[in-house]
Amino acid sequence: MALIKSVKGKRPEIHSSCWLADNATIVGDVKMAANCNVWFNAVVRGDVCTIEMGENCNIQDGAVIHGTLNLSKTVLGKNVSIGHNAIVHGCIIEDNVLIGMGAIVMDNAVIKSGSMIAAGAVVLANTVVEENSLYAGTPARKVKDIDEKLKTVIEKTPEHYKMYTSWIED
Repeated sequence: MALIKSVKGKRPEIHSSCWLADNATIVGDVKMAANCNVWFNAVVRGDVCTIEMGENCNIQDGAVIHGTLNLSKTVLGKNVSIGHNAIVHGCIIEDNVLIGMGAIVMDNAVIKSGSMIAAGAVVLANTVVEENSLYAGTPARKVKDIDEKLKTVIEKTPEHYKMYTSWIED
């Protein structure tokens, strides 16, 4: 069973349709909408700020979702995929976005709808990522507009992760 903890009287609000890995950690002021899933060793830590997740978000293995006290909260829109070992810290990620494996998105950054952050990219604080764009590198910069192939990856990943939850056996 996932580790779910209250902080200063705030307990995570997790929709009944969500799936949590046995060793996922969800702490504090966290709100998870329908059909979200949080995978093995992922941490969603709402101890110092609010974390809101829209429908169909997937937080993949080893990812960390957090924020900074008195500076930022973290908001994930609908159909957001956070790749393995990514760090999403006090930022706004709009609908239909994929954050690649090992990427870092820092405080007060805004990732606009339909975008992708490449694996290993570092999105600096206060960066605004253009809608329907692929950003890569350190610091992350626009590489190109999202084409149909990447759009399909962004759109299918939440569906795939919801399906993967049904494959897990006790």
